[in-house]
Amino acid sequence: MGIGYFRSSFKKCYYIVFALLLSAKAQGAFQLRDVNPQELANSIVALMSFSAIPDLASSSLAVNNAQTGNPAIAMTQFGGGFTVSSTAPVYLEGAAAYSRYDPKFIATDGTETRSVPLKWNSGTLQGGVGWDFEIYKDWVIRPIFNFSFGMIFSDTEIGAAVIADYKDMENIDFLDNGNLTVGGLGGAVMLAYEFHDDVRGRDVDLQIRYSYMHLQSMGGSRSVSGYSDSETANIYYRWRAPLGEWRMLGEPFRYVLETSGSHYMGDQTGVLGFHYLATVGAGFELDSSDYNVWVTRTRLVGRYMFGDNVTGWSVGLACSF
Repeated sequence: MGIGYFRSSFKKCYYIVFALLLSAKAQGAFQLRDVNPQELANSIVALMSFSAIPDLASSSLAVNNAQTGNPAIAMTQFGGGFTVSSTAPVYLEGAAAYSRYDPKFIATDGTETRSVPLKWNSGTLQGGVGWDFEIYKDWVIRPIFNFSFGMIFSDTEIGAAVIADYKDMENIDFLDNGNLTVGGLGGAVMLAYEFHDDVRGRDVDLQIRYSYMHLQSMGGSRSVSGYSDSETANIYYRWRAPLGEWRMLGEPFRYVLETSGSHYMGDQTGVLGFHYLATVGAGFELDSSDYNVWVTRTRLVGRYMFGDNVTGWSVGLACSF
C-alpha cells in the first residue's frame, strides 16, 4: 500500500462523472457544456480498470488538474498474491481499491456559465485464481482467471450542497445518492522467476505479466450504460540482500531494490493522459520469521515514478506471511 502524487495535463478527467448525466437532457435553464454522453460513460468505466487490474505503478496514484491545481483523481490499492504450496501450486490473488474523484465541470444557460464541483468515491474488489506450471528450475508460467466488482457513488453531503446551490439546473436532483455499479471478467498470464539464496540471504523476483479485463456497468442512477476492454502489460523486478552484518530480530537486516514498468492498452489508454508508467525504488526489509507472528517480513520502499506527461513519488509498505 502507499501514497502517491502526480501532475498531468490530461483532457478527460474533469468530465468522467458526466457519464452519470446520460439521461439528464436539459431543455432549458443551465446545461452541461461540451459533453459526449457515450464517450464519457465508457471513460468512467475505463478509469476503473486502473483499480481492477493489479499493477504496482498505478496502485497508489493522484492526478491533479493542471489548470486548476485541484485534485481530480486519487487512487489507493491494497492487495497481493501467493502460491499455496509447491505440492498444490494454486495461485491466489486479491485486491481492494479506493478512488476519489473531484472533478469540476461547466454549466451554461447560453449567457452565464458556472463551475460546478462534485465529489465522488469509488470502491473496487478484485480477485484471481491461477495455477503454476513449472517450466524450468525457479521459472513458472502462471495463467490466471480474474474477476472484479466496483461501485461509484456520490458524496451525499457534498452532493446535497451542490444541489442547494444549483437548484435552477434541470435534472440535477439525481446527483444526491447517485451510483453506478460495474462488474468485470478477465484473465492474465504471468512468467515468474523466484530465486532464493538461503546461504547468503539473497532473493530475486521477476514477473512479466499481461492482463485483460472486460468491465461492464450493471445498473445505477438512471440506468447509465458503459463498458471498457482494458489491457495492461507490465514487468516487475526486485532484489533483496543483507545490509552488511546488520541484524535485527535475530535475522539479517536487508536492503531492497526494485523497478517496474507498465504499458496501458485498450480503452484505458490515455484516459489519465499517459500510456505508460515506470517506477524505481529502494528501501529496507525487516525479517520477523523467528517470532510467532503472522507477518514474516515487512518492507518499506520509496519509489520515484514517471511516464509521458507524468512524474511523481510514492511510499509503499508490504508484508509477507
